[in-house]
Amino acid sequence: MGIKDQIGDKLQTAFAPTRLEVIDDSESHRGHAGFQEGGESHFNVVIRAAIFADMSRIQRHRAVHAALGPDLIGKIHALALDLAE
Repeated sequence: MGIKDQIGDKLQTAFAPTRLEVIDDSESHRGHAGFQEGGESHFNVVIRAAIFADMSRIQRHRAVHAALGPDLIGKIHALALDLAE
């Protein structure tokens, strides 16, 4: 299973979102630090989930990082998050 799918699975399980998009944006970073051939280094994630309603922006980001876990986070060079209720 690729990193994109792992991200999607973990976030779906943790947050039961009403909207979840995991976009591999690696190709647009070709030539930049962290780029790797084959992609799966730079991601944009959009999540809409009720669980975020009472969380601050920092709490939301921390929750996503905790859900992904240190092993998966360690494989990602860049992770842009758009998190809302």
